[in-house]
Amino acid sequence: MASVLVTGGAGYIGSHAVLALKDAGHRVSVIDNLVTGFRWAVPEDVTFHEGNVADEALVPRIVAEQGIDAIMHFAGSVVVPESVSDPLKYYRNNTAASRTLIESAVRSGVKHFIFSSTAAVYGIPDHTPVDEETPRMPINPYGTSKLMTEFMLADVAAAHPINYAALRYFNVAGADPAGRTGQSTAGATHLIKVAVEAASGKRSHVSVFGTDYETPDGTGVRDYIHVSDLAAAHVLALAWLEERPDESVTLNCGYNRGFSVLEVLDAVERVSGCRIERRMEPRRAGDPDALVADNAKILDTFRWQPRHGNLDTIVSHALAWEEKLAARV
Repeated sequence: MASVLVTGGAGYIGSHAVLALKDAGHRVSVIDNLVTGFRWAVPEDVTFHEGNVADEALVPRIVAEQGIDAIMHFAGSVVVPESVSDPLKYYRNNTAASRTLIESAVRSGVKHFIFSSTAAVYGIPDHTPVDEETPRMPINPYGTSKLMTEFMLADVAAAHPINYAALRYFNVAGADPAGRTGQSTAGATHLIKVAVEAASGKRSHVSVFGTDYETPDGTGVRDYIHVSDLAAAHVLALAWLEERPDESVTLNCGYNRGFSVLEVLDAVERVSGCRIERRMEPRRAGDPDALVADNAKILDTFRWQPRHGNLDTIVSHALAWEEKLAARV
Protein backbone atom coordinates (compact mmCIF):
# COMPACT_ATOMS: atom_id res chain seq x y z
CA MET A 1 0.00 0.00 0.00
CA ALA A 2 1.15 3.52 -0.77
CA SER A 3 1.67 6.51 1.49
CA VAL A 4 -0.30 9.35 -0.12
CA LEU A 5 -0.30 13.09 0.55
CA VAL A 6 -3.68 14.63 -0.29
CA THR A 7 -3.58 18.38 -0.85
CA GLY A 8 -6.90 20.08 -0.16
CA GLY A 9 -7.95 16.98 1.75
CA ALA A 10 -10.28 18.99 4.00
CA GLY A 11 -12.30 20.16 1.01
CA TYR A 12 -15.17 18.64 -0.93
CA ILE A 13 -13.53 16.27 -3.40
CA GLY A 14 -10.32 15.88 -1.43
CA SER A 15 -12.12 14.64 1.69
CA HIS A 16 -13.86 11.96 -0.37
CA ALA A 17 -10.51 10.91 -1.83
CA VAL A 18 -9.11 10.58 1.70
CA LEU A 19 -11.96 8.22 2.61
CA ALA A 20 -11.53 6.19 -0.60
CA LEU A 21 -7.78 5.85 -0.01
CA LYS A 22 -8.30 4.79 3.61
CA ASP A 23 -10.99 2.31 2.59
CA ALA A 24 -8.52 0.82 0.10
CA GLY A 25 -5.86 0.40 2.80
CA HIS A 26 -3.48 3.23 1.87
CA ARG A 27 -1.75 5.44 4.42
CA VAL A 28 -2.98 9.02 4.07
CA SER A 29 -1.71 12.44 5.08
CA VAL A 30 -3.46 15.74 4.40
CA ILE A 31 -2.27 19.28 3.82
CA ASP A 32 -4.90 22.02 3.69
CA ASN A 33 -4.85 25.73 4.51
CA LEU A 34 -8.52 25.55 5.67
CA VAL A 35 -9.48 28.63 3.63
CA THR A 36 -12.39 26.69 2.11
CA GLY A 37 -11.89 23.31 3.78
CA PHE A 38 -12.96 22.08 7.21
CA ARG A 39 -10.74 20.42 9.81
CA TRP A 40 -13.63 18.16 10.87
CA ALA A 41 -13.80 16.73 7.33
CA VAL A 42 -10.47 14.95 7.89
CA PRO A 43 -10.70 11.69 9.90
CA GLU A 44 -8.98 11.79 13.27
CA ASP A 45 -6.60 8.97 12.35
CA VAL A 46 -5.26 10.85 9.29
CA THR A 47 -2.14 12.96 9.79
CA PHE A 48 -3.15 16.58 9.19
CA HIS A 49 -0.96 19.57 8.37
CA GLU A 50 -2.43 23.06 8.19
CA GLY A 51 -0.45 24.87 5.55
CA ASN A 52 0.03 25.86 1.94
CA VAL A 53 1.06 23.50 -0.84
CA ALA A 54 3.51 26.17 -2.03
CA ASP A 55 5.42 25.99 1.27
CA GLU A 56 8.84 24.79 0.10
CA ALA A 57 9.87 23.77 3.61
CA LEU A 58 6.67 22.12 4.83
CA VAL A 59 5.90 19.86 1.86
CA PRO A 60 9.36 18.21 1.71
CA ARG A 61 9.22 17.72 5.48
CA ILE A 62 5.86 15.93 5.21
CA VAL A 63 7.18 13.80 2.34
CA ALA A 64 10.22 12.78 4.37
CA GLU A 65 8.39 12.17 7.66
CA GLN A 66 5.52 10.21 6.11
CA GLY A 67 7.50 8.41 3.41
CA ILE A 68 5.18 9.80 0.74
CA ASP A 69 5.01 7.80 -2.49
CA ALA A 70 2.29 9.79 -4.26
CA ILE A 71 0.58 13.17 -4.16
CA MET A 72 -3.09 13.72 -4.98
CA HIS A 73 -3.47 17.42 -5.68
CA PHE A 74 -6.92 18.91 -5.05
CA ALA A 75 -5.96 22.22 -3.48
CA GLY A 76 -6.93 25.28 -5.51
CA SER A 77 -9.63 27.76 -6.39
CA VAL A 78 -12.64 26.56 -8.40
CA VAL A 79 -15.23 29.33 -8.92
CA VAL A 80 -15.32 30.21 -12.62
CA PRO A 81 -16.88 33.72 -12.36
CA GLU A 82 -14.40 34.64 -9.62
CA SER A 83 -11.55 33.55 -11.91
CA VAL A 84 -12.74 36.10 -14.47
CA SER A 85 -12.91 38.94 -11.93
CA ASP A 86 -9.71 37.95 -10.08
CA PRO A 87 -7.52 36.06 -12.55
CA LEU A 88 -4.29 36.61 -10.63
CA LYS A 89 -5.73 34.72 -7.65
CA TYR A 90 -6.29 31.72 -9.89
CA TYR A 91 -2.88 31.83 -11.50
CA ARG A 92 -1.37 32.08 -8.00
CA ASN A 93 -3.47 29.40 -6.28
CA ASN A 94 -3.81 26.98 -9.19
CA THR A 95 -0.79 27.45 -11.43
CA ALA A 96 2.04 29.01 -9.42
CA ALA A 97 1.29 26.95 -6.30
CA SER A 98 1.07 23.78 -8.39
CA ARG A 99 4.45 24.56 -9.95
CA THR A 100 6.03 24.85 -6.51
CA LEU A 101 4.30 21.68 -5.29
CA ILE A 102 5.50 19.73 -8.34
CA GLU A 103 9.03 20.99 -7.76
CA SER A 104 8.87 19.88 -4.13
CA ALA A 105 7.63 16.48 -5.28
CA VAL A 106 10.48 16.04 -7.75
CA ARG A 107 13.16 17.20 -5.32
CA SER A 108 11.77 14.90 -2.60
CA GLY A 109 11.62 11.83 -4.83
CA VAL A 110 7.82 11.46 -4.98
CA LYS A 111 7.07 8.87 -7.66
CA HIS A 112 3.45 9.58 -8.64
CA PHE A 113 1.29 12.69 -9.00
CA ILE A 114 -2.49 12.72 -9.50
CA PHE A 115 -3.92 16.05 -10.57
CA SER A 116 -7.42 17.44 -10.21
CA SER A 117 -8.07 18.95 -13.63
CA THR A 118 -11.33 20.02 -15.24
CA ALA A 119 -13.53 19.85 -18.32
CA ALA A 120 -13.16 23.64 -18.38
CA VAL A 121 -9.96 23.06 -20.38
CA TYR A 122 -12.22 22.36 -23.39
CA GLY A 123 -13.95 25.75 -23.25
CA ILE A 124 -16.98 25.70 -25.56
CA PRO A 125 -16.48 22.56 -27.66
CA ASP A 126 -18.08 22.34 -31.10
CA HIS A 127 -19.43 18.87 -30.35
CA THR A 128 -20.50 16.68 -27.46
CA PRO A 129 -19.64 14.30 -25.92
CA VAL A 130 -16.01 15.41 -25.79
CA ASP A 131 -13.11 13.00 -25.70
CA GLU A 132 -9.58 13.67 -24.49
CA GLU A 133 -8.43 14.70 -27.96
CA THR A 134 -11.02 17.48 -28.23
CA PRO A 135 -9.16 20.80 -28.70
CA ARG A 136 -8.35 22.45 -25.39
CA MET A 137 -9.49 26.05 -25.65
CA PRO A 138 -10.40 27.32 -22.16
CA ILE A 139 -12.40 30.53 -22.07
CA ASN A 140 -11.74 31.57 -18.47
CA PRO A 141 -8.71 31.83 -16.15
CA TYR A 142 -9.91 28.84 -14.12
CA GLY A 143 -9.71 26.52 -17.13
CA THR A 144 -6.45 28.08 -18.32
CA SER A 145 -4.84 27.78 -14.88
CA LYS A 146 -5.61 24.06 -14.82
CA LEU A 147 -4.44 23.49 -18.39
CA MET A 148 -1.13 25.21 -17.61
CA THR A 149 -0.61 22.71 -14.80
CA GLU A 150 -1.31 19.85 -17.20
CA PHE A 151 1.42 21.24 -19.48
CA MET A 152 3.84 21.46 -16.56
CA LEU A 153 3.19 17.88 -15.52
CA ALA A 154 3.83 16.60 -19.04
CA ASP A 155 7.12 18.46 -19.25
CA VAL A 156 8.24 17.42 -15.76
CA ALA A 157 7.37 13.75 -16.33
CA ALA A 158 9.47 13.80 -19.50
CA ALA A 159 12.47 15.15 -17.59
CA HIS A 160 12.25 13.44 -14.19
CA PRO A 161 11.40 10.03 -12.68
CA ILE A 162 7.80 10.90 -11.84
CA ASN A 163 4.57 9.96 -13.64
CA TYR A 164 1.13 11.50 -13.41
CA ALA A 165 -2.57 11.15 -14.05
CA ALA A 166 -4.51 14.30 -14.95
CA LEU A 167 -8.21 13.69 -14.37
CA ARG A 168 -10.58 16.12 -16.08
CA TYR A 169 -13.72 16.37 -13.97
CA PHE A 170 -17.10 17.18 -15.38
CA ASN A 171 -19.80 18.35 -12.91
CA VAL A 172 -19.08 16.81 -9.53
CA ALA A 173 -22.06 16.35 -7.20
CA GLY A 174 -23.46 14.22 -4.40
CA ALA A 175 -21.91 13.17 -1.11
CA ASP A 176 -20.45 10.13 0.61
CA PRO A 177 -23.22 7.48 0.70
CA ALA A 178 -22.37 6.74 4.35
CA GLY A 179 -22.74 10.42 5.26
CA ARG A 180 -19.13 10.86 6.36
CA THR A 181 -18.48 13.99 4.26
CA GLY A 182 -20.03 16.14 1.55
CA GLN A 183 -20.02 19.57 -0.04
CA SER A 184 -19.98 22.05 2.82
CA THR A 185 -18.63 25.34 1.44
CA ALA A 186 -20.92 28.33 1.91
CA GLY A 187 -22.00 30.14 -1.23
CA ALA A 188 -21.52 27.16 -3.53
CA THR A 189 -22.38 27.66 -7.20
CA HIS A 190 -22.82 24.06 -8.37
CA LEU A 191 -26.39 23.38 -9.50
CA ILE A 192 -27.20 20.27 -7.45
CA LYS A 193 -25.76 21.82 -4.29
CA VAL A 194 -27.74 25.02 -4.92
CA ALA A 195 -30.91 23.04 -5.65
CA VAL A 196 -30.73 20.90 -2.50
CA GLU A 197 -30.09 24.05 -0.47
CA ALA A 198 -33.30 25.46 -1.96
CA ALA A 199 -35.16 22.24 -1.17
CA SER A 200 -33.84 22.47 2.42
CA GLY A 201 -35.03 26.05 2.84
CA LYS A 202 -31.55 27.59 2.76
CA ARG A 203 -32.30 29.45 -0.49
CA SER A 204 -35.49 31.07 -1.69
CA HIS A 205 -35.12 30.02 -5.32
CA VAL A 206 -32.84 28.65 -8.03
CA SER A 207 -31.84 30.80 -10.98
CA VAL A 208 -31.96 29.12 -14.39
CA PHE A 209 -29.42 30.88 -16.59
CA GLY A 210 -30.61 30.63 -20.18
CA THR A 211 -33.61 28.86 -21.68
CA ASP A 212 -32.75 29.17 -25.37
CA TYR A 213 -29.89 26.69 -25.73
CA GLU A 214 -29.81 24.11 -28.50
CA THR A 215 -30.97 21.37 -26.13
CA PRO A 216 -34.25 19.45 -25.81
CA ASP A 217 -35.73 21.80 -23.20
CA GLY A 218 -33.64 24.89 -23.90
CA THR A 219 -31.56 24.74 -20.71
CA GLY A 220 -27.91 23.79 -20.45
CA VAL A 221 -26.99 20.11 -20.32
CA ARG A 222 -24.15 18.83 -18.12
CA ASP A 223 -22.61 15.51 -17.14
CA TYR A 224 -23.01 15.09 -13.36
CA ILE A 225 -20.58 12.66 -11.73
CA HIS A 226 -21.02 11.37 -8.18
CA VAL A 227 -18.12 12.49 -6.01
CA SER A 228 -17.59 8.98 -4.58
CA ASP A 229 -17.27 7.50 -8.08
CA LEU A 230 -14.76 10.23 -8.81
CA ALA A 231 -12.81 9.44 -5.65
CA ALA A 232 -12.74 5.77 -6.66
CA ALA A 233 -11.24 6.79 -9.99
CA HIS A 234 -8.37 8.44 -8.12
CA VAL A 235 -7.59 5.25 -6.21
CA LEU A 236 -7.56 3.36 -9.51
CA ALA A 237 -5.30 6.04 -10.99
CA LEU A 238 -2.79 5.49 -8.21
CA ALA A 239 -2.71 1.74 -8.86
CA TRP A 240 -2.29 2.35 -12.58
CA LEU A 241 0.64 4.71 -12.03
CA GLU A 242 2.31 2.29 -9.64
CA GLU A 243 2.11 -0.49 -12.21
CA ARG A 244 3.42 1.70 -15.06
CA PRO A 245 6.17 3.97 -13.65
CA ASP A 246 7.18 5.14 -17.13
CA GLU A 247 3.67 6.08 -18.32
CA SER A 248 1.29 8.95 -17.63
CA VAL A 249 -2.34 9.48 -18.60
CA THR A 250 -4.99 12.18 -19.03
CA LEU A 251 -8.62 11.11 -18.71
CA ASN A 252 -12.13 12.51 -18.65
CA CYS A 253 -14.19 11.75 -15.54
CA GLY A 254 -17.89 11.64 -16.35
CA TYR A 255 -20.73 9.29 -17.24
CA ASN A 256 -21.29 10.02 -20.94
CA ARG A 257 -24.80 11.09 -19.95
CA GLY A 258 -26.09 14.63 -19.66
CA PHE A 259 -29.00 16.17 -17.78
CA SER A 260 -30.48 19.61 -18.34
CA VAL A 261 -30.94 22.21 -15.61
CA LEU A 262 -34.68 21.56 -15.60
CA GLU A 263 -34.17 17.79 -15.40
CA VAL A 264 -31.93 18.28 -12.36
CA LEU A 265 -34.50 20.52 -10.66
CA ASP A 266 -37.20 17.97 -11.42
CA ALA A 267 -35.04 15.29 -9.79
CA VAL A 268 -34.47 17.39 -6.67
CA GLU A 269 -38.19 18.03 -6.36
CA ARG A 270 -38.92 14.34 -6.90
CA VAL A 271 -36.45 13.16 -4.27
CA SER A 272 -37.12 15.88 -1.70
CA GLY A 273 -40.86 16.21 -2.16
CA CYS A 274 -40.39 20.00 -2.10
CA ARG A 275 -41.29 22.52 -4.77
CA ILE A 276 -38.39 24.73 -5.88
CA GLU A 277 -39.03 28.22 -7.20
CA ARG A 278 -37.33 28.60 -10.58
CA ARG A 279 -36.34 32.05 -11.78
CA MET A 280 -35.47 32.33 -15.44
CA GLU A 281 -32.42 34.53 -16.00
CA PRO A 282 -30.37 35.52 -19.05
CA ARG A 283 -27.53 33.27 -20.18
CA ARG A 284 -24.19 33.59 -18.47
CA ALA A 285 -21.32 34.42 -20.80
CA GLY A 286 -19.30 31.41 -21.86
CA ASP A 287 -21.74 28.64 -20.95
CA PRO A 288 -21.83 25.93 -23.63
CA ASP A 289 -25.15 24.41 -24.67
CA ALA A 290 -24.02 20.97 -23.55
CA LEU A 291 -20.88 19.52 -22.01
CA VAL A 292 -20.83 15.74 -21.68
CA ALA A 293 -17.85 13.41 -21.25
CA ASP A 294 -16.87 10.69 -23.65
CA ASN A 295 -15.69 8.35 -20.88
CA ALA A 296 -14.61 5.40 -23.03
CA LYS A 297 -10.93 5.95 -22.24
CA ILE A 298 -11.24 5.88 -18.44
CA LEU A 299 -13.56 2.87 -18.56
CA ASP A 300 -10.99 1.01 -20.64
CA THR A 301 -7.79 2.28 -18.97
CA PHE A 302 -8.77 1.86 -15.32
CA ARG A 303 -11.61 -0.67 -15.65
CA TRP A 304 -13.53 1.95 -13.68
CA GLN A 305 -17.05 0.85 -12.72
CA PRO A 306 -19.19 3.74 -11.49
CA ARG A 307 -21.63 2.73 -8.74
CA HIS A 308 -23.67 5.88 -8.19
CA GLY A 309 -24.50 7.16 -11.68
CA ASN A 310 -28.26 7.44 -11.23
CA LEU A 311 -29.30 11.11 -11.00
CA ASP A 312 -31.81 10.47 -8.22
CA THR A 313 -29.09 8.68 -6.25
CA ILE A 314 -26.73 11.65 -6.62
CA VAL A 315 -29.48 14.01 -5.49
CA SER A 316 -30.54 11.82 -2.56
CA HIS A 317 -26.97 11.68 -1.22
CA ALA A 318 -26.57 15.44 -1.66
CA LEU A 319 -29.87 16.06 0.13
CA ALA A 320 -29.00 13.73 3.00
CA TRP A 321 -25.70 15.55 3.48
CA GLU A 322 -27.47 18.93 3.40
CA GLU A 323 -29.71 17.76 6.23
CA LYS A 324 -26.71 16.49 8.20
CA LEU A 325 -24.86 19.74 7.60
CA ALA A 326 -27.82 21.72 8.92
CA ALA A 327 -27.70 19.69 12.12
CA ARG A 328 -24.07 20.73 12.68
CA VAL A 329 -25.02 24.39 12.96
